[in-house]
Amino acid sequence: MAAELQSTSEGLTMVLTISNPEHRNALGPEIYAAGVEALNAAESSAEVRSVVIAGEGAVFSAGGNLQRLQANRQQPPEIQARSIEGLHNWIEAIRTFPKPVIAAVEGPAAGAGFSLALACDFIIAATNAVFVMAYSNIALSPDGGGSWSLSKALPRPLVNELLMCGERIGAERLHQLGLVNRITDPGHALQAALELAGKLNERAPNALASIKELVNEAGGASLSQQLAAEREQFVRNLHHANAGIGISAFLEKKTPRFE
Repeated sequence: MAAELQSTSEGLTMVLTISNPEHRNALGPEIYAAGVEALNAAESSAEVRSVVIAGEGAVFSAGGNLQRLQANRQQPPEIQARSIEGLHNWIEAIRTFPKPVIAAVEGPAAGAGFSLALACDFIIAATNAVFVMAYSNIALSPDGGGSWSLSKALPRPLVNELLMCGERIGAERLHQLGLVNRITDPGHALQAALELAGKLNERAPNALASIKELVNEAGGASLSQQLAAEREQFVRNLHHANAGIGISAFLEKKTPRFE
């Protein structure tokens, strides 16, 4: 079976499932392109308020297909560069997508699969989930923004251990470190991710988009820049119809229904 990214709907949540069971849901150019296309279509759709990314079966993703990488060694370097650009386009699309994106991780999330999970806004992981940046085991270096994401979230010595030593790290440990939001029993990560998505779907989309943008930009902004951005977003959201709905519902002790 050819590798594909399956798209289904659960209420207001779009579920993207990495399907490449023959190669443990390894990633490739066709999946990257489909991921970008799906997010572009969902960005302006009122029928989608959140996205969940999962792997088919008991594996999230084994990362790159080593057979394809081996074949690409016989091709001009530009071939692999274009493939990585495809991955990076998907990573950037996830980070800039104005709606919440949740990774539902069962089993291994290796290499680019780990980077993909890190690019999401939330990670829900089963207790049997294992995360590994095994690039150095085969004399390679990271892609997919893994080095950036880990360096933003963890101390430098631990990042070096994960990247240089290719050490596996379990869901429980990443939960303790704050990289995994919630832990579930094996086989229940997708359901837990959908439950979280359902809660997010009830919140004002414009406010969530502002929060995601502010969090994304905070790491590279000075305090004065961040304060200015917060002021701009706050004023814009205050004058959005959803603020009127939310404030009135709070004062009247009712449940708001945001647009």
